[in-house]
Amino acid sequence: MKKIQQFILSNARGVIVVSANALNTVFWALPIYVVAILKRIVPSRSFRRYCDIFLNGCANSWVGVNNLTMRVFCNIRWSVQGLESLQGKDWYLVVSNHQSWVDIPVLQKVFYRKIPFLKFFVKQEMVWLPILGQAWWALEFPFMKRYSRSFIEKNPHLKGRDLEITRKACEKFKVIPVSVMNFLEGTRFTPVKHEKQASPFKHLLKPRAGGIAFALSSMGEHLNRFIDVTIAYPEGAGSFWDYVCGNVKDIRVQIRSLPITPEMLGDYFNDDNFRQAFQNWVNALWEQKDRCIEELIAVPAPEIDAHPVPLPTFPELRPLLENGVQPESSPAGPPRALFQVMTPPIAAGMD
Repeated sequence: MKKIQQFILSNARGVIVVSANALNTVFWALPIYVVAILKRIVPSRSFRRYCDIFLNGCANSWVGVNNLTMRVFCNIRWSVQGLESLQGKDWYLVVSNHQSWVDIPVLQKVFYRKIPFLKFFVKQEMVWLPILGQAWWALEFPFMKRYSRSFIEKNPHLKGRDLEITRKACEKFKVIPVSVMNFLEGTRFTPVKHEKQASPFKHLLKPRAGGIAFALSSMGEHLNRFIDVTIAYPEGAGSFWDYVCGNVKDIRVQIRSLPITPEMLGDYFNDDNFRQAFQNWVNALWEQKDRCIEELIAVPAPEIDAHPVPLPTFPELRPLLENGVQPESSPAGPPRALFQVMTPPIAAGMD
């Protein structure tokens, strides 16, 4: 009987939260639509900049009300590390692991008023999502169309289309401070995808480095810091419905930031040495992240705040040759990278 009561109460909570979020979305979507249309009609650059500020303000207010609704109706234990050095007036490139739709409201809650409004790379099909899809369009989220390798082979003129979309989005992001968000795995983690990929990581899919490398090269002079986020759900990520019903009880987030350095900027698609070096660096990040998730989910709930998991030091990406001479290519494989990845241990005493 008690389980039945809990089931009814949790689902009733979910209906209330979803209804409140839907009303909140409609309320803020209307001014966003109007101002977005005005922005496209009026050619004045200064007017469009003020429109961007207004649009981001509306989007942040939408997130704030959603956060308040969750705080009132859902009792979630939050453990968040690493927010101290972040500022709302800087430009950020944010990467994270991706396990569930829950990741998006988690990131919005954690970074609310800490950094500029998060702009996600969204699948093209999501533009047809009622209200939200059009709001994302109005807020100039970049919509990406993914093509299979076989489709590209049959339609070679579409090769590089996503890179062009990314380039145009990055140009727009230079106007006012923004946080560019990218899930490097490209899709949500599932056991089936993990097995199909033969991923070397326990809790992660293989990362794709090309998108952030291109964003860095396009916006490097505007971006201030690189933010790496690790999200862990000790009781399982669950679905979005589980989240709004209050069934996701424990969420743990690690945040670490790194200044954008010249070593992180390069031509990923035409420079074989840089591409190999950058991919190695991202793989090293993912190795650290995999171990972080293992540690985060292992600590009992009452102890996580008193004894937080140490933030790992970023792996180092640095030149092998100080005199600038490029190493010779190895006949047994791809050209040797100009950079080596120095991966420090995640915590003292590990490995």
